[in-house]
Amino acid sequence: MTTPPPVLAIRRAEKRFGAVHALKSVSLEAHRGQVLALLGDNGAGKSTLVKCISGVHALDEGEILLDGEAVAIHSPAAARRFGIETVYQDLALFDTLTPAQNFYCGREIAFPSWLPQGLRLLKGRAMDRQAAAVLDRLKVKLPRFDAPVALMSGGQRQAIAVARATVFARKVVILDEPTAALGVRESRKVLDLVAQLRAEGNAVILITHNMEHVIELADRAVVLRQGRKVGELKPTRANQQELVSMIVGAEA
Repeated sequence: MTTPPPVLAIRRAEKRFGAVHALKSVSLEAHRGQVLALLGDNGAGKSTLVKCISGVHALDEGEILLDGEAVAIHSPAAARRFGIETVYQDLALFDTLTPAQNFYCGREIAFPSWLPQGLRLLKGRAMDRQAAAVLDRLKVKLPRFDAPVALMSGGQRQAIAVARATVFARKVVILDEPTAALGVRESRKVLDLVAQLRAEGNAVILITHNMEHVIELADRAVVLRQGRKVGELKPTRANQQELVSMIVGAEA
């Protein structure tokens, strides 16, 4: 039986910004139904790599493969068309809009299809129903579904941003520090949501500095340091110190 290719593969990625060599021949793979932790200190190259995957930057050298096929991702819109969704730390939510309006902002469900986009009528109830179904499936509980997200807690806002990504992510969901600035209870809800994404067969790339979360959730961890991949292993309590040593460049 042939093993399917990884949903996402990065091969020998190189990226420079002037004299700064941000990525140096980095390769990694993400598989469906797995959480891949991307670890490294500040300046290690994590954000640059994610921005290349999500279309913010173009690689100088190397390639990106989706389900074994090489693709060119020249913009965030192109990444979304390929089924890659990224949730950054700022969440990119519109505070005055409801969860459903945030879900479909820029990708509204409208009719009739033969009219230009700006002349179509919005299917507000359909968008509400579909957004509510996604939140219910992911076990996200909100006090009010019709309230603007500005009135919701940090954990609820994070959950809305993650759930929104899953609506359109057919390949990969990238989460950049999803529990940053959250309390213990709200972090727990977000971690449960990440576990649910994995259970549903999504490929999840998780960027975090929290080793407890890495050990709990990640199936594999890739460590970057000074633009290079310096290690990859399955994170456990037993090798936690080895992971930390790779991150900081110390002897294990």
